[in-house]
Amino acid sequence: MAWVSRDLEAGERIVGAETLRGGITAEMRRLTIGSRDGGTRHLVLRTFVDPYYVERAEDLLHREADALTLLATTDVMAPALIAADPAAAHCEYPSLLMTHLEGRPVLDDEGLATRVPLLARQLVAIHALRPVEQPRDYAALTTADTVVVPEGADAQVWAAAIDVIRAPAPPYEGRFLHRDFQPGNVLFDMGSSVPTGTRISGVVDWAAASWGPADLDVAHCATNLALLHGPVWGQRFTEAYEKAGGALAATADERLYWLVRDALASSEEVSSVAQAWRDAGRTDLTTQAVEERLDAYVTDLMDARG
Repeated sequence: MAWVSRDLEAGERIVGAETLRGGITAEMRRLTIGSRDGGTRHLVLRTFVDPYYVERAEDLLHREADALTLLATTDVMAPALIAADPAAAHCEYPSLLMTHLEGRPVLDDEGLATRVPLLARQLVAIHALRPVEQPRDYAALTTADTVVVPEGADAQVWAAAIDVIRAPAPPYEGRFLHRDFQPGNVLFDMGSSVPTGTRISGVVDWAAASWGPADLDVAHCATNLALLHGPVWGQRFTEAYEKAGGALAATADERLYWLVRDALASSEEVSSVAQAWRDAGRTDLTTQAVEERLDAYVTDLMDARG
């Protein structure tokens, strides 16, 4: 609280805090800041407390701080950086303080056909950014030897999918990546000024911002949509991205590589992702249900390959 207070305006103080649910890597709190004249505003405090992420927090928070600094000069709607303590020099845990954006993630099936083109256009806009200083290269997040095959899945199909990512990564033209662009990190304006869920009010969680192929960001969002709403929505997002002007890998095999790589990476965190989605209100998404959708999605990708 003392660290946050250093960056408040004169006469302001913290008058409340609310935990924001749905995150996996960090604890998120919305702080209510009161002023002498009785007005209030909100800030968001991001804190890494899990030992696994605390070890990686310095890199992640430096990345996020750099990304938010870059985004402040663009049209991409993102929080504004206020302060960062990546090494926990002042706080109990590594932390980052930023402005609060209105809106909320929408994970429901209703209205999805309207949101998917908005998500695609937003991602195209992110990939169009050309930072003066290129961020570090993307991390692959999985290997052929760490994939977790769901119980009851077709072993032959999954073995073929794993073989796809044993090959070297295809050549690509680098783009600025969010690296965790998916419905849980996109806020929609739910106010009365626009029809519900028809305007994106912000994109959050830039801790993994990096440089790499646009296909990887597209694949990640496609996987999340497939697990949240059914396998067909993964393909529809890829199509929506291209329709919005996004450029993907030149060949079908190159595109498949990135789609399969991200889908297989999700196999290692099905339980934690499913829990986060249930915490956010999707109580139907049990670990088994998400595993079944993942299996169906991987099967669809491999079937399309022929």
